[in-house]
Amino acid sequence: MTLAPGDRDVDVLVVGGGQAGLAAGFHLRRAGLDPVILDAADRPGGAWPRTWDSLRLFSPAAYSSLPGMRMPPFPGPGFPTAGHVSSYLAAYEQRYDLDVVRPVRVTSVRAEEARPDSRLVVESEAGATWRARGVVSATGTWERPFWPAYSGMAGFRGRHLHAADYRRPEGFEGARVVVVGGGNTAAQLLAEVSTVAHTTWVAPRPPRFMPDDVDGRVLFGVATRRRRALDAGDTGDAGVGGLGDIVMVPPVREARDRGVLDARPMFSHVVPDGVAWRDGSHEPADVILWCTGFRPALAHLAPLHLGRAHGVVPTVPVGPVAGTRAAADPRVHLLGYGDWTGPASATLIGVGRTARDAARDLADLPFM
Repeated sequence: MTLAPGDRDVDVLVVGGGQAGLAAGFHLRRAGLDPVILDAADRPGGAWPRTWDSLRLFSPAAYSSLPGMRMPPFPGPGFPTAGHVSSYLAAYEQRYDLDVVRPVRVTSVRAEEARPDSRLVVESEAGATWRARGVVSATGTWERPFWPAYSGMAGFRGRHLHAADYRRPEGFEGARVVVVGGGNTAAQLLAEVSTVAHTTWVAPRPPRFMPDDVDGRVLFGVATRRRRALDAGDTGDAGVGGLGDIVMVPPVREARDRGVLDARPMFSHVVPDGVAWRDGSHEPADVILWCTGFRPALAHLAPLHLGRAHGVVPTVPVGPVAGTRAAADPRVHLLGYGDWTGPASATLIGVGRTARDAARDLADLPFM
């Protein structure tokens, strides 16, 4: 295949320049490979520059570092802010001189030929093409906010807002806001919006609050024990999920003290002026704030047909995985999407371990 001007042959192509992509770049370099990282964003930091303004880590900086470079201490009170994390990730790129090309949005990854040792062709919206011996997909989930479907949503006269588009409570003063979701995002945004608006919390199941003394340091320890248990063949360890779903960060504890953490069961449908339940009860709303999570951004891998391997029905979005490796194609690794790519792999401190394993696997390929 003849490459167009500006196109490149590379050892490994990493799709995504957030924390998972940078950790992959670090470990691929250490494994003797020369990775290129393609990032759809126009600036460093992954999703962190696009989160809500008040978002903070669950841990101090010392427990929030990527491999090889400690995050600087946060100068203010409390745990590091999203802005502090963004600055750290930008500095990390510079320190290791990682080859990050942005903004480049990858549209597809396909095999150049049917042979298992052929190169993978990575195409982008800009028309540029890369050929790589291996690909690490580290696109995360931020660009795929999940919207559940409820009857009547289209007829709602108020405003639908996903957590991905929320920034700050200004503008919600005096509004009636229904917050939907049972996880950390819902609890944190409820805590914030409820200081200026009338809020109703709705969750698909009763929220499970972690003990007040649990923070990211504890969560990392639990995830580490689960990783060791899984490596030993023990699947009985519930991991972080056994502690609950919601970390009691200071704003959430303060909201509890104000009595606003009382979640109602999920409504059955949306009506023009709010939400309603099957028993006929009704809650008026000006805004429905959907804190309903995200899905892995993996459309670029569709041409590889990874959904099935050896007839096995897929249990994750791209079919079975062995660690971070797609079972259907050893040239493809997935990094940072959550527990199915490694316990704590979606966290700053946890992604390094799975990045190291992926880099070693790729370096051991006979054609690399």
